Amino acid sequence: MSTPDNNTAKPGRSRIPELSSIPWQGPSAITRYAQVGRNLARDLGEEFALGSDELYAVLIRSFKGHPVLSVFGAPDVRRRARRVVKRLKRAAELQRGAGVELVKFHAQFRKEFVEVLPPAKPEKRRQEFNWKEEA
Repeated sequence: MSTPDNNTAKPGRSRIPELSSIPWQGPSAITRYAQVGRNLARDLGEEFALGSDELYAVLIRSFKGHPVLSVFGAPDVRRRARRVVKRLKRAAELQRGAGVELVKFHAQFRKEFVEVLPPAKPEKRRQEFNWKEEA
């Protein structure tokens, strides 16, 4: 895969180097891309899940006795913290789902191309895709 030139990239954002450095040169590249992507999604999901637990404790501790929130009482602080943390927990669930989709992506590639079609002739393509290597 090629990196986008600086004119088309969004400012402040860059591609994920673990994924963008994998060239699309054969079935093993797709396998590697799916594995690395799944690992990143799992790691990010786990971080979000752990972060949500830590954040809940910090919010309760930090805003307990806050002058404005104390008018409403401690249960209101907990309720507010749960609403905030719920979004982070949802992000963790979505990352786990992304990991599952990457496994399905790899399986779909194998079903649609590797197991059904004969290897394509490299001279008819701009970029060579090495069908001889194993996934």
